Amino acid sequence: MIESAKYLLAGALLLLIISWLANLWALSTARRAEVEASEKVPATVGSGPAGGLADPTPSLAERAATGRTPAHKLGTWCAVLALVAITAYIILRATVTGHGPFSNQHEFAMAFVWSIIAIYLYFEWRYHMRALSLVVIGVAMGLLLYGMNLDTAVRPLMPALQNNLMLSLHVGTAMLSYGAFCVSFAAAALYLARPYLRWKVLPSADALDEVSYRAAVIAYPILTAMIILGAIWAESAWGRYWGWDPKETAALVTWLVWSGYLHARVSRGWRGKKAAWLVVIGFATVLFAYFGNHFFGGLHSYA
Repeated sequence: MIESAKYLLAGALLLLIISWLANLWALSTARRAEVEASEKVPATVGSGPAGGLADPTPSLAERAATGRTPAHKLGTWCAVLALVAITAYIILRATVTGHGPFSNQHEFAMAFVWSIIAIYLYFEWRYHMRALSLVVIGVAMGLLLYGMNLDTAVRPLMPALQNNLMLSLHVGTAMLSYGAFCVSFAAAALYLARPYLRWKVLPSADALDEVSYRAAVIAYPILTAMIILGAIWAESAWGRYWGWDPKETAALVTWLVWSGYLHARVSRGWRGKKAAWLVVIGFATVLFAYFGNHFFGGLHSYA
């Protein structure tokens, strides 16, 4: 069953590629329309037929900004179908293993990708910032491809992991927070790139700054819960709440960096470029916490 289920992952990867290309095509087309429109005389009252108002039909650039082009809709639906495919894979794997997709790096990757896509789709629906897909779906594709090339064999859980409730709560909260941090990073990356792209179809700098902050506000308490749950589980599994294991330390560094970002944003009024760079650094610590055990071992080396 697991071998057959891999086709779901291949399908999800294909759908994400189509989604990314569709959004890129929509933005590129809107950019060309934007350039062409700038070369024409702006329409004014009285320029329409019989001295009436100009044609109220929204331009391609305007429709791209709100995500109402066919290409953007294709991108959204492909992302939704990719989420469905990954959900089906996770359910099938959980049926075989008897636990959630949280016991090894392959399963972590699938849960991470699921979280990224799900939270991105929420932000797309809530804030209509489809340009986020260029970064978010790019990260999701990379993680999905990485996870597909890992060992997918089903093995018995290690003794330290044989607590389905804590396994699901601890790692599940980690993946949800990581997904929200990815959306925060995407908005920050677009903010930093916006002056160089000069595309009016991109969200405004203020909107990107705000979305980056709101995604971090969602992720931060979930990350905090993950660390607390991990400490409780560590006490029952290893006899201590905290042991400065490399992955524990990386999680703490991640929490401190994002704490610094939120403090600087709320108390010091940090916005704009300084805040965006803090978010980029914060997401780098997230990736380090995720991949770091490959390099430093420790009690989490099985992950």
